Parts: sequence; structure tokens; C-alpha cells
Amino acid sequence: MSSLKEKLPPIGTLGPFIALLIACTFFASQNERFLSANNFSLILQQVMVVGVIAIGQTLIILTAGIDLSCGMVMALGGIVMTKLAADFGLPAPIAILCGIGVTALFGLLNGLLVTRIKLPPFIVTLGTLNIAFAITQLYSNAQTMTDVPPLMTVLGNTFQIGGTSIAYGTVLMLMLYLGIWFYLRETAAGRHVYAVGNNPEATRLTGIPTERVLLGVYVLAGIFYGIASLLSVARTGVGDPNAGQTENLDAITAVVLGGTSLFGGRGVILGTLVGAVIVGVLRNGLTLMGVQSVYQVLITGILVILAVAIDQLSRKGGR
Repeated sequence: MSSLKEKLPPIGTLGPFIALLIACTFFASQNERFLSANNFSLILQQVMVVGVIAIGQTLIILTAGIDLSCGMVMALGGIVMTKLAADFGLPAPIAILCGIGVTALFGLLNGLLVTRIKLPPFIVTLGTLNIAFAITQLYSNAQTMTDVPPLMTVLGNTFQIGGTSIAYGTVLMLMLYLGIWFYLRETAAGRHVYAVGNNPEATRLTGIPTERVLLGVYVLAGIFYGIASLLSVARTGVGDPNAGQTENLDAITAVVLGGTSLFGGRGVILGTLVGAVIVGVLRNGLTLMGVQSVYQVLITGILVILAVAIDQLSRKGGR
């Protein structure tokens, strides 16, 4: 019996998949359109922006940090790349790199304030959230960028597989998750991220440069926010200065529902993908049922509290 228990994955890993299966089973029983391939493709398109933001958020939460600025930094990146291309005539590839560069710089700023000045990540990213919001509004004059080059919307286009439309952005999101899964699982740098989250002082004493690891994590997260900027522009076809106002909470929700501990050092990146899909499935399924959006937010909030409570209880049980 004990050997069987040891072979089974921990409940924290299985939990998100079980929750997704239950949600899909329930909504399939309520609406016959839910299980269609096109509907699942639509769900993935709807979550691809938050899903990519959640990759960066997962890396930071694995180090026992949190990033409240991710949504607004993403919005700033989208405005920078679209305005440089539309108003200043910069070639689309250069404008995209500039947008990602700006989001990476915000990641660097967050990382430096956390590692060098030792400020709490919550306070740092709350401050940079407001800074990013102000810069976005000032730089764009609170105007939506509409004259977007076709190259910036390519990832929003779709291709057909067996009659199902799949967005190129969805494929990119899945590839990014696989890449980060390999990075965290198979490389020394990835294992250092977990080590810093588990016990930064013990990690430092083993010779691992914890500050460098943390700084790298925040910069890498910023790069993912920049990629999410491009996905947002591709999906909507515009640079929206009012985007990103709920994406920070949506990303944290995906990470928590995916089984990553808010206390750091424990989690699986593919669980975050499942968490993002769970949120998408809930909203899609409830919409098909005709449930008002306010109840969708209510149910999502309840699930987040339950996920954190289960994480807390499992930590106490493991002591």
C-alpha cells in the first residue's frame, strides 16, 4: 500500500487536473456545444494572453514573491510596440522588440528593488503597477492605437486542423509552457528557482547566487509579459491603453488554481496552464449556461480561496 502511494503523483499535482475534469464533465452535461473542438479552441484563444502572463507569474511565485504589476506592464508593452509602429513608422519586428524590451526593463526594476534594496515584492510591484499605468496613459494620450501593422496580428490568425480553427498564438503559448517546463525540470538554473523559493538562506550557503537567480526570474517574467503584449495586440487588433487591468489577478488565479504554492518552492508549470484553462472553462461554460458575468467572478474568487486554503493545510500537514 505504501509503495503504491509513493508511486502516485502528489495530490497538489493531480488536483488541478481533477478540478478541470469535474468542470468539463459538469458543463458538458449542461450544454451539448461545450465539448465541441471549436469551443475548446476558443477557450484556449481566450486564455492565451493570461496564460503567457501566468508563466512569468509562476516563476516569481516559485521564489515566494508575487507580481501585481504584470497586467499593466503587459499593457504598456502593447502600447509601446503599436505606437512605435503606427506613429513613428518603425518596422514591426523592431517595434515588437522595443515593446518586449520595455517590459523586460520593468522586470529588471522590480528585481533590483527586491534584491538590492530588499523591499517586499508585494509593495514593489504595487508601486510599479501604478507607474506602468501612468506611463501607459501618458504615452498613449489615453488613445487606442488602431493602425497596427499586419505582422503584429499574425498570431491572432488561425489555421484549420480537422475543421477546427486554431490560433497561432495558442500554439506559441503551448510551446512556451513546454520550454519553461523543460527549463525548470531539466536545468540547474531551473532547479535553483525552486531552491530559492524553498529556503533562500540555505540556498545562499550552498554557493548559489540567490540575488542573481531572483533578478533573472523577474527579468524573464518581464519578457513573458512582453510576449503577452504581442498576443493581446494580435487577438484584439489594437494597442489598448486600458488593457491589463484585471490580468494580474487572472494570472495569479491561474497560478494558484494550478497548484503552485504562494509560499514558494513548490509547483509545476504545466499546472499553471491547467489553472488558466480552468478559469477559461468556467467562464465559457457559465456563459453557455446564460449565467451573468458577476457570478463567474464570484465563483472564481471562491475557487482561489479554496486553492490557497488547501495549500496552507497541506503545508501544515507536511510538518
